[in-house]
Amino acid sequence: MTVGSPVKLIIWFMVPMFLGNVFQQFYNIADSIIAGQFLGVNALAAIGSTGSLMFMVTGWISGITSGFAILAAQWFGARRYDTMRHYVAMSVYLTTGITVVMTVGLLIANKTILRLMNTPEELMYDVSSYMAVIYAGLAVTAAYNALAAVLRALGDSRSPLYFLIISAGINIFLDIVFIVWFHMGVVGCGYATVIAQGVSALLCLLYIRRKFEILHLRRDDFKISGESMKKLLNLGIPMGLQFSITAIGTIIVQGAVNIYGAFYIAGFAAGAKIQNLIACIYMSFGATIATYVGQNWGAGRLERVKKGVRYTQIMILISSAVLMALIFFFGKYMVLMFVSSSEKGVIDAAVTYFMAVFWCYPFLGSIFTYRNALQGMGFGLVPMLGGVFELAARAAVVAAVAGRASYFGVCLSDPAAWLAALIPLVPYYMYKMKKVGQSLEYKVE
Repeated sequence: MTVGSPVKLIIWFMVPMFLGNVFQQFYNIADSIIAGQFLGVNALAAIGSTGSLMFMVTGWISGITSGFAILAAQWFGARRYDTMRHYVAMSVYLTTGITVVMTVGLLIANKTILRLMNTPEELMYDVSSYMAVIYAGLAVTAAYNALAAVLRALGDSRSPLYFLIISAGINIFLDIVFIVWFHMGVVGCGYATVIAQGVSALLCLLYIRRKFEILHLRRDDFKISGESMKKLLNLGIPMGLQFSITAIGTIIVQGAVNIYGAFYIAGFAAGAKIQNLIACIYMSFGATIATYVGQNWGAGRLERVKKGVRYTQIMILISSAVLMALIFFFGKYMVLMFVSSSEKGVIDAAVTYFMAVFWCYPFLGSIFTYRNALQGMGFGLVPMLGGVFELAARAAVVAAVAGRASYFGVCLSDPAAWLAALIPLVPYYMYKMKKVGQSLEYKVE
């Protein structure tokens, strides 16, 4: 990504990233669609109410592994492959340790977390069983995210996409098998998800072993370095916290929605899952600009960094206009993927959510542009601070309206969060560009 047209490179890298993110969303969406169509509204509500928890857990894992891969991208851009392998090896240690701690802790705290979220008692068994399976399978989730992040750091965004397509198909097939044929209920969706993710992780590993000799780790690469681990954590933890802090905000919102009952829970869940699909294009631009900036920053090409960020922001604004029109005119019909047309209460709740958030898509997309650009340069603190602003805005809106105002008021917490997140991001990016442009002296740390 250090030579050639920035626009072409960004689009070429982003498209498979986008398709990959869409297929990754299918894990939970397929669970919800099949559960809603075959098991009913309560099953849809049960799986749907776990969306914020899933986002917190998988977002943390995705964030830290993406953060770890930034150093791999920078040293790859600098053509220092021995150093790159060393950081990959250190990230293996860190990812493994973090995953073990998460798995044990979340399994122990499973029902306590759900009660804090005001999960209705009639949904508790299904929700807790489903999440227990997801927690138990976090090792394969972490493995896929770590391997895919390293591939993307080296400029290969297509192979993870192909593996996700395969595993998404497996997930849908197993959902049908476990629910329709074996009558396993909601927990069957959890098993389908974990097995499918395990397949994608295995395919990534086999592909790396066969195609990327520069990623073949040696004994010397695994020599433990506290300094190297510290540098990885300085990038990984802020990125993981950025997702987790945002997820905590969505958990607060979900807890407020749960007060309104199963129909609102199901409608909010359907709307949020469609919203997550919409956000895939922003996430993909963000991941692309992080890799693009990381490689060009490592190669010392500041002007290419500026151009890449500017062109990405323009493309996000154009795509936002298209997505806003799509949701405004067709959002209602998308909800029919999850429930039949007779479930008017669920459909109305989803449409209410759409009307609360669709106008703010340009701001949502801008978050990913500036946050990931700063992360690609190695600056993790301010992007995390953007997440803190998101959390504060969501919490403030929920505190003001939950239980005392309409469901629409709770839905407005998302636009408030997106606007708040930009408050530290844009000024800090402009400040850094100006400062580095004046000195023209920086190095990969």
